[in-house]
Amino acid sequence: MTHIFEEGLGRREANYVALTPIDFIARAAEVYGDRPAIVYGETRRNWRETYERTRRLASALTRVGVGHGDTVAVLLPNIPEMVEAHFGVPMAGAVLNALNTRLDIASMLFMLRHGEAKVLIVDTEFGDFAHRVALELPHVRIVSVADVQPAEPGKFPNATDYEAFLAQGDPGFVWTPPADEWDAIALNYTSGTTGDPKGVVYHHRGAYMNALSNILEWDLPKHCVYLWTLPMFHCNGWCFPWTVAARAGVNVCLRRFEARYVLDLIRREGITHYCGAPIVQSAIANAPAEWREGITQKVHAMVAGAAPAPAVIAKMKEIGFDLTHVYGLTEVYGPAAVCAKQAHWDALDDDERARLNARQGVRYHLQAGVTVLDPDTLEAVPADGETLGEIMFRGNICMKGYLKNEQATEEAFRGGWFHTGDLGVLMPDGYVRIKDRRKDIIISGGENISSIEVEDALYRHPAVAVAAVVAMPDPKWGEVPCAFVELREGASVTVEEIIAHCRLFLAGYKLPKVVRFGELPKTSTGKIQKFQLRMAVGSDRAIDLAGDPPPKG
Repeated sequence: MTHIFEEGLGRREANYVALTPIDFIARAAEVYGDRPAIVYGETRRNWRETYERTRRLASALTRVGVGHGDTVAVLLPNIPEMVEAHFGVPMAGAVLNALNTRLDIASMLFMLRHGEAKVLIVDTEFGDFAHRVALELPHVRIVSVADVQPAEPGKFPNATDYEAFLAQGDPGFVWTPPADEWDAIALNYTSGTTGDPKGVVYHHRGAYMNALSNILEWDLPKHCVYLWTLPMFHCNGWCFPWTVAARAGVNVCLRRFEARYVLDLIRREGITHYCGAPIVQSAIANAPAEWREGITQKVHAMVAGAAPAPAVIAKMKEIGFDLTHVYGLTEVYGPAAVCAKQAHWDALDDDERARLNARQGVRYHLQAGVTVLDPDTLEAVPADGETLGEIMFRGNICMKGYLKNEQATEEAFRGGWFHTGDLGVLMPDGYVRIKDRRKDIIISGGENISSIEVEDALYRHPAVAVAAVVAMPDPKWGEVPCAFVELREGASVTVEEIIAHCRLFLAGYKLPKVVRFGELPKTSTGKIQKFQLRMAVGSDRAIDLAGDPPPKG
């Protein structure tokens, strides 16, 4: 029997349109077309011009055969072309795969193959990668962005220049929302587990929801001036390319982070908001006072990754920067929880306020839930701040799943929740706090490092009998890998040799920053007791593994 509120009241073209963050740039151009959208060196573009360029990109992609569900990969710094790709690629019905510029070539080649990329938009800085793509994946069309250096002919033999590519496109290209808001909009790879990276697929609905949640959590005003200190390859910049467009703000682009230059931009461009890992916040907080002279506006900073040190939180408050701590993973579009501040915290001393602000917090506005559950029974743990469980999310701000990996997708969503793999507790006030990482993920400078991946590299050295890697607190990076190595009988090796060996298999940021030699603590069955190693790196106690001094650099 049809319900009275259903009969004749179905969806129509007039009352239902699929949600997509692409529409944010259309509105910004329509309503605030003359307002600035892009600032990058001498480049200044308004929203009307930026919208035209994104439509040119969509049109050009369409003309070379890119269509619904095709993958377009990009390897770009935080330059204007990266902002444009976040709109132009999905306008063509395609899926944006933003590659991590810090990864090794082999990993990126795997991603292009796994994601079946048809086009690669790549900055000329990454000529070695472009050359390998041309050799090994000749079917991938390469579009080169010559931002600071011309393309080397030998490394970009058949590439099309980005500006020439855009010139082929129609600035009046008519795009339509996806037929289904569940359609994929982005593909992001996570290195947070063992084995090959997993491809995390975002949908238009989730990107739309998270972009709006960023506005709500931050009380983000119209025409904010946003500095791109956060890499846009990180979960699509935590969805902020779409967030900034929704507020018709200003994207102040930044090729690479340097504290002095960033502070100069904050002063010169009137920056109001920026995001970044603890290392970014620490560099700004600890910069010489004269670098901050002339910054009079209120600056809002968002931080995720390992919880910022209380000293950094206190220092940011001292210099007048308002810090908001968020938490999430690639699988939940970046941040999907926030440490929402309470008014009564202002009356607390600095240490207690910093401790409260460093928690992972509560759900984003448009996320349905975040909590701590027993990972086996899926029963809620008591809100006592003591009982360990696994932090879990559910709601619209969760991925579609892992590309070509149904088993991993089913396991990740087991029991109706997304399992983060992070162990935490639920505080009496309902806030979530991480206590440990179930799979020993190390978050260094905002990057996920699998301890098992580093251990695998260590085990490839002929002198290594037993190896274990844990996170070690670091004032600059938040966390760094610390390796504990037990050598084979009669073997001898130096720290420098171990690091050089690891460099053959790992990206630079994954290398152990400290190596300690000695017998590792084990259970009666031979399992390494990592909790003892964590205790060792968290205190002055070296559990008889004094080792050599940390490697330089």
